[in-house]
Amino acid sequence: MPDTMPLSDLGKHVGEEVGISSWITLDQARIAEFAHCTGDHQWIHVDAERAARESPFGTTIVHGFLTLALIAPTAFEVLVPLVAPKSVVNYGLEKVRFHAPVRAGKRVRNRIQLLAVEDRGRGRYLVTTNNTIEIEGEIRPALQASALAIFMA
Repeated sequence: MPDTMPLSDLGKHVGEEVGISSWITLDQARIAEFAHCTGDHQWIHVDAERAARESPFGTTIVHGFLTLALIAPTAFEVLVPLVAPKSVVNYGLEKVRFHAPVRAGKRVRNRIQLLAVEDRGRGRYLVTTNNTIEIEGEIRPALQASALAIFMA
């Protein structure tokens, strides 16, 4: 895939891997912030002592929806600079699957593949990507999801 291209050329690369994001550390502080923002204070995420004793994972784990939320910023790192749209708006998600828990302190990254590009007219394109959030040092990914966004030229 080229380093940059017009948004109108993106459809020529359907089926290709767009790229891989930088590693993101998901530490306990970030997990606690997410719990505060969402009101999801389930002990498996926020109580390290109890999680060490009672959790099958031996530690706290990242909220699945925190991991899912990383799709947008990683797409802005990897995909958006390729086509430099004026604006990008989330349109939806499909086929979201949480495959493996992310333990607190682990690093994750997003491997992005272009699935579809639909010209919606007036410089708008519906872009669908497959996103695989990988966990450093682990075989199974944390999640896979198809994300849809409207890119505006």
